[in-house]
Amino acid sequence: MLTTSDFKRGLVIQLDAAPCLILDVTFQSPSARGANTMVKTRYRNLLTNQVLDRTFRSGDKVDEADYERHKGQFLYADGNGGVFMDLETYEQFEMGEEGFAGLSSYLLEGTEVTLGLFQGRMVAVELPLTVELIVTETAPVIKNATATAETKDALLETGLKIKVPPYLETGVRVKVDTREARFISRA
Repeated sequence: MLTTSDFKRGLVIQLDAAPCLILDVTFQSPSARGANTMVKTRYRNLLTNQVLDRTFRSGDKVDEADYERHKGQFLYADGNGGVFMDLETYEQFEMGEEGFAGLSSYLLEGTEVTLGLFQGRMVAVELPLTVELIVTETAPVIKNATATAETKDALLETGLKIKVPPYLETGVRVKVDTREARFISRA
């Protein structure tokens, strides 16, 4: 059993028989004497992918989910979904179209990820913070461009479109932030 004082970003708790990943936690102290501290949470239900808000009273207890994180690897895209492998047990898991759509722009065959397993089945895939991808299409290099100049559009090998500095050219490997889909640096 966990109490609300144990809540932190990234913790997986069990609410309504589903694993829920806490995205944000805020502790709010009321001004009235004797009133309990309120713990406001924003969480993602890992079975339905819904993002919900819920307020708990200080001291409320919740169950910790039967959730494990394992090192995994993206194997290949299968139709509109994807196939992943647990690097500890070599078991393969399939992810449907709805969950895979947001991840596919960052995944190449062999990309290492973190698999979230709930009661023995895969319910989540956590991407690394950065991935390296090759620019396949962009406007020509602009002469005398600096890093602080405006940006231009670039299409990466996975189909992801991002803004890059004007000095980059086609064929360059770049680092991309997977949380914000933005250019970080050359790789």
